[in-house]
Amino acid sequence: MRRIAWISALLSGCFLAACAISPLERALDPDSREFLSRARYLITKEERESFLKLPPSERQDFVAEFWKKRDPTPDTEENEFRDRYFRRIEEANRLFKGEGGGPGWLQDRGRIYILLGQPSNRETYPRGMTFYGQPTEVWYYNFFPIVFIDYAWNGDYKLAPLDADQIAMINAAQIGWKPQISEVEGLNFHLELEKTEDGRLLVRLLIPYQKIWMKLEGQNLQTSLTLDLQLLDSSGKKIWEGQQDYSLSLTEQRLDEIKKENYVIEVPIPLKDGAILLDVSLTNTADGSKAHKKAKLNF
Repeated sequence: MRRIAWISALLSGCFLAACAISPLERALDPDSREFLSRARYLITKEERESFLKLPPSERQDFVAEFWKKRDPTPDTEENEFRDRYFRRIEEANRLFKGEGGGPGWLQDRGRIYILLGQPSNRETYPRGMTFYGQPTEVWYYNFFPIVFIDYAWNGDYKLAPLDADQIAMINAAQIGWKPQISEVEGLNFHLELEKTEDGRLLVRLLIPYQKIWMKLEGQNLQTSLTLDLQLLDSSGKKIWEGQQDYSLSLTEQRLDEIKKENYVIEVPIPLKDGAILLDVSLTNTADGSKAHKKAKLNF
């Protein structure tokens, strides 16, 4: 059932109307327009809006981070996700070349091929499945069928939901779908610890604004950072924990002014007897990115 929901979520994008090109997109340089076009099946609404707002000098860094966030092995030079994605675009263009009303990767069959890969079984009915039918293809991913119909007899096969229930399932899955992103994100912080005069532990996080992904909400860029702290003893047993949220809301102009600075979080916590290790986790709710560090207490 989980696999069916995941496949349905990917399919739902094929039912969405194409977005009109905005004035911001028209003003993009050719390389930036090409990136948005090629990444159309992966990029989130928030990522797209942020990219369109960036000054030209920062777009290359955005593109690099976009693919890094989806890299299953970010510590290696190779990005398997990106390579597989572009390889499937080339394969879709080859497989569906000369058919339909556009490049193979932009047709419905091309979209599904790129997102899901080669089906486990593909049935073709060039004259339709009935006497008065239309050319039809049924792709199976395990036992989940996906149907395409060439309504105009011109080689342009359109995705055809099996029934109203499948449409409802696809639309419902769309709400919760997000691209697969590894936990190794751009979010990072520098950690400083000091003992206060009243015997508490002051935890200070220095977070580069450039590493904090924000969503455009109205006129401001916004997000919330969730900080989780734990004190551990010598056996690794948790003897204290705490959590706190920090909301950020900045105009694009203000963020551009301070982008090379750090967002600073300071929180005093009680020092517990036996505590020798501090475990710090930071989560950005805007994109789900995480950063995690541990530090020994030497007081």
